[in-house]
Amino acid sequence: MGGRLFLVGTPIGNLGDLSPRARKTLGAVDLIAAEDTRRSGRLLASIGVRSRLISFFEGNERERTQEILDLLRAESDVAVITDGGMPLISDPGFRLVRDATAEGFQVLVIPGPSAVIAALVSSGLPTDRWTFEGFLPRRPGDRHRRLEQLTRDPRTVVLFEAPTRVQTLLRDVLVMLGDREVAIARELTKLHEEVLRGRASEVLAKIGDVELKGEVAIVIAGAQNVDDEPEDLADLVIEVQKLVAEGMRKREAAHDVADRYGVSVNALYRQTLKG
Repeated sequence: MGGRLFLVGTPIGNLGDLSPRARKTLGAVDLIAAEDTRRSGRLLASIGVRSRLISFFEGNERERTQEILDLLRAESDVAVITDGGMPLISDPGFRLVRDATAEGFQVLVIPGPSAVIAALVSSGLPTDRWTFEGFLPRRPGDRHRRLEQLTRDPRTVVLFEAPTRVQTLLRDVLVMLGDREVAIARELTKLHEEVLRGRASEVLAKIGDVELKGEVAIVIAGAQNVDDEPEDLADLVIEVQKLVAEGMRKREAAHDVADRYGVSVNALYRQTLKG
């Protein structure tokens, strides 16, 4: 029959969030594959679990996948955990689950905390339709192209970002998506948990030059009035043209109008060029 593969959710901060089922599973399996063995080792020690622990991260995912499959073939039970939250969410594991299911091994999910869901439900933004974008590319051009794809998407967007790049991302949101409602969720479930809400420009002003610390999830409102956007932009192009006639540069004028009406600078600028 082979062994079983368990995908176990672990706390994103508060250790009290580890479920009794997760605790029992981690204590019963033959092996635990963890993103960071030192960090996970502290978690396991705190609950008295001494199961064998190996690293399982992006750099060794391919090699470890084969090792874990061999263990499953030998009828060993294996659990996969991440530093915090549910495995596979912006973390390795997809290849392992794909290959394990292809061979017919049983894959069981032990649900637990998720920074994605925690940030979404605490944001104050719509939760009926949403999308998760993980970490955006670091290169400005690639990041702008990804944001451009979201210009007309009405769904709420959840993504992760390094604390040192939050201000840069908010500026990119202003340029690419307009001054939308956002929420910056920091250190969720931890002692210094904080959620900053407001328009991107407002939150950017609140943060100022202070470098945030800890893990950050960002929630961005979806596009509004998507069906009406062509008419809205046509009216806004006229406003841009008036500012240009008064001596303002086209790009600067488009940015000014887009900020005031919460639309994409790029979309408005393109329409201005066409006009």
